[in-house]
Amino acid sequence: MALTTLYMPKSKLIGLLIFVFTISAISVSNDGDPVAKTMEDFSGYPTSESESCSSGSLSSLSVDTQSLQRQIEELSSFSDSPAPSVTRILYSKKDVLARSYVKKLMQLAGLSIREDVVGNIFGKWEGFNSELAGVATGSHVDAIPYSGKYDGVVGVLGAIEAINVLRRSDFRPERSLEIIFFTSEEPTRFGISCLGSRLLAGSEPLVSALKNTVDSHDISFFEAARSAGYAQDQDDLTSVFLKKGFYSAFVELHIEQGPILEQEGISIGVVTAIAAPASIKVDFEGNGGHAGAVLMPQRNDAGLAAAELALAVEQHVLESGSIDTVGTVGILDLHPGAINSIPSKSHLEIDTRDIDETRRNNVIEKIHQSAVKITKNRKVQLSEFKIVNQDPPAASDESIIKAMEDASKELNLTHKLMISRAYHDSLFMARVSPMGMIFIPCYKGYSHKPEEFASIEDIANGVKVLALTLAKLSLG
Repeated sequence: MALTTLYMPKSKLIGLLIFVFTISAISVSNDGDPVAKTMEDFSGYPTSESESCSSGSLSSLSVDTQSLQRQIEELSSFSDSPAPSVTRILYSKKDVLARSYVKKLMQLAGLSIREDVVGNIFGKWEGFNSELAGVATGSHVDAIPYSGKYDGVVGVLGAIEAINVLRRSDFRPERSLEIIFFTSEEPTRFGISCLGSRLLAGSEPLVSALKNTVDSHDISFFEAARSAGYAQDQDDLTSVFLKKGFYSAFVELHIEQGPILEQEGISIGVVTAIAAPASIKVDFEGNGGHAGAVLMPQRNDAGLAAAELALAVEQHVLESGSIDTVGTVGILDLHPGAINSIPSKSHLEIDTRDIDETRRNNVIEKIHQSAVKITKNRKVQLSEFKIVNQDPPAASDESIIKAMEDASKELNLTHKLMISRAYHDSLFMARVSPMGMIFIPCYKGYSHKPEEFASIEDIANGVKVLALTLAKLSLG
């Protein structure tokens, strides 16, 4: 692919970002090349372009919305559940197909590709100053069972389209631009969220834990990785680690997964901070018995202990005094699980989050105190109270916030500053480099369900803001 390069001093960045060039997109016919034609049909992008450009004037960037929408639909077909839902589990056959699809799109965008031993995929556009740290963007495409087609995907396919937008505008970055396809943002298979980005951020505890980690079918992490073509010759995952400062900036495009932008009619959310998540596993043990024969005063009901703790979680969260404190009992299992049997065992998994780490940790301590009190009152045992993860919050970098705000203003898009209550790979990339996130509206705030939806117009707005932000950061 041959492209004319525009060099411009930093002082003229504003002029650059208006993009005074348009592409006269004349594709070379691939009728005689069935492989090239298949690639074009598969991706929605031509595999060759004319070198000629016609000059003109644009008030906004040009996003190929038709191709982008087609790619979103195509990627959603790699699923282990029927449409409109999407199920794409780490290292499954559908996950491998999705990876292959994204890598083809990266190649068509002119990116050089590398993969690490756990399957983080990197697509790089080399900048003209290789001595400077690059600028990264990206997200994930794995999907929890029966979820939607936009979570993460917008940040991967949208990033590829942002690169194409810049290429079509004859822009050339000073700092290299790199797209990251993160492995396993969702915790579905091995119970570990943001697995790929945690490793990139240098998590030694995770490296140790993965040596003994198995899924629900007793398949080890390394066995699963090797089935997908990764970690073939090594069990040492420290090669994935990135040094702090490896990138000069990281920016993630994502659907909001909440209703605020849609309700307020705002196009862009500029994320200022990501809430700190913590996960807790709790197990109670009682005596069990026959539902009819054991009288109420003699019962040691592990199920009621779990129910009481679930209500205590809600109480402690509400008592924090902040709207930003949230808590959820997402899993509650009873054993033996029969209608006529008093539960002898119960298992809860609790998620609590806040942008204030101290306040969140206070809630965790109160939950633990309640669990201990419940065991005494109900004469059951607290066999486990385990804090699985207790991650700190992350603040977006001020210079990246400014770049995202400036890009929104220059595109005449409404925007607001907001926090992310869901956590993302950006939370861990903040340990590698300065970080920022761009949110776009999604229908009723729905996510992690088949009804998840973002309009192509909102996606295109996000792509434009991402493209301008990357341009600013690459020349900064």
